[in-house]
Amino acid sequence: MTADDSYGRLDDEDYPAYTMGRAAEMLGTTPGFLRAIGEARLITPLRSEGGHRRYSRYQLKVAARARELVDQGTPIEAACRIIILEDQLEEAQRINAEYRRAAESANPTAAG
Repeated sequence: MTADDSYGRLDDEDYPAYTMGRAAEMLGTTPGFLRAIGEARLITPLRSEGGHRRYSRYQLKVAARARELVDQGTPIEAACRIIILEDQLEEAQRINAEYRRAAESANPTAAG
């Protein structure tokens, strides 16, 4: 791997760049919280060659949303389920919009 390849990963939202300790510090939470949302299958950290959990920026965003819900009093299992449902809804809306655009492109006179 060249230095250019390594620097390119800095922009990769899915690159597992953060250790559990650093991720917990950045989120203002504990490693136990990260383990709990992993056990609830909200996020699945990648493992380093040594077996240590590593988190991506995307996973940290998801974990931050979970922490926000838990801080508001939502039980952790419920917070994880809410986030999963939010993601599923967002994906369904994206797919729906694509179908609508495709239908309008195929039949532009019916759209008006």
